[in-house]
Amino acid sequence: MVEKREEAPWMDEALLGYEEELEAFIIWMKDAGYTAYTQKSYLADVRQFLNSLNGKTLNTVKKLHVISFLTSMRERGVSDTTRNRKHASVSCFFKSLIELELLTGNPAAGIKKSKTEKNREPVYLDEDDIRRFLAKVDGKYKERNLAVFLLMAYMGLRVGEVHTLNLGDYHPERRMLRVFGKGRKWRNVPVPGDVAPYLDHALAERLTPWRGSREEAMFISQKGRRLSIRAIQGIASETFQRFQSGIPAVRRRSFSSHKLRHSFATMLLRKGADLRTVQELLGHSSIQTTTVYTHITDKEKEEAMSRLQLQL
Repeated sequence: MVEKREEAPWMDEALLGYEEELEAFIIWMKDAGYTAYTQKSYLADVRQFLNSLNGKTLNTVKKLHVISFLTSMRERGVSDTTRNRKHASVSCFFKSLIELELLTGNPAAGIKKSKTEKNREPVYLDEDDIRRFLAKVDGKYKERNLAVFLLMAYMGLRVGEVHTLNLGDYHPERRMLRVFGKGRKWRNVPVPGDVAPYLDHALAERLTPWRGSREEAMFISQKGRRLSIRAIQGIASETFQRFQSGIPAVRRRSFSSHKLRHSFATMLLRKGADLRTVQELLGHSSIQTTTVYTHITDKEKEEAMSRLQLQL
């Protein structure tokens, strides 16, 4: 008698024909060192794509099916950035199956990315706004949350990078933080002298990990586990709400935790830091990505124009 295969907890009825491939994809992502957050996002995208195939076997999937899926996502109103991520997820899925010798072709390869607004000015806070924002950090875990936001606003860390920080990544004697960033690359980021005391205090007051756990996370949740990305984003959202509480709703801006990183890059460039240094501190693989922070404000335009003198 053939033993019935146990279904994975994330499997639904529409995906029962793709169990082996999905399990292989998860194994491949773990082996490649993808973060838990990326694994979750990519897996959700791939499951959505597989649901769109209506039971087609993967060796019969063509480029047309991938484009049809991406087009349907756009018609549902997803942004170009989200559409491109879903494309990357599906392409990675087929790439993993090729490397694991389950398929021979990648129908997602060669499909053009959607053009995003490269020249759109990033939303950021100036130095006074950052100080006012940090003053709104409150609550039972104020020291922890303040340290988290300082790492983003004054050291340029991404939310996911703060999430993955371990105690051993911080070297207080050298005032240096080792950060595991995008593309599975490490970088060393100096801890500013003004930030170090807040980080030291937060670590001294660090919550106790879950009983019996060997949790090495730098930042711990109230449940005794690693502080999740969603939790960090939620705390930031609540703090931004307090920050803008006195502003009429029509004038409020769409701030998020990632905007603190934008603010860091903008401050550095305005203080004269060269683009290459900012690229290294942000962990950008291409300097073209960093150039988005070289935006000019209306005030700077007015100051430049005021230097012109009309002589008739």
